[in-house]
Amino acid sequence: MRKMVSCVIGSASLSSYRPRACYAGIAEFSIYLDRRARGRGLGRPLLNALVDTARQRGYWKLVSRIFTFNQASRALCRACGFREVGVYEKHGQLDGAWLDVVIVERLIPENLEKKQ
Repeated sequence: MRKMVSCVIGSASLSSYRPRACYAGIAEFSIYLDRRARGRGLGRPLLNALVDTARQRGYWKLVSRIFTFNQASRALCRACGFREVGVYEKHGQLDGAWLDVVIVERLIPENLEKKQ
């Protein structure tokens, strides 16, 4: 008898940025890969699929924050058309230490044009 085992190696999510109407169309995103799946070229298609989903759902802008030391995630975002727009100082705690994060964003121009 064979036993089937499934494993999630990555996930990506979108959520509304803020509840106020003036921020409608902006989504926060997150993307995670299991440590064993990193460095295999899986992040780019996952993030590009997330951008396509955001486009289909009418979002015109995606934003997120990345720990400053996470060079792999920063490079992935750059490769997928995101730009770094600033730094939040002491924005989150990890293992008891306050850490800075880089803010990234990507516009989806065709949806921005529909909004005007």
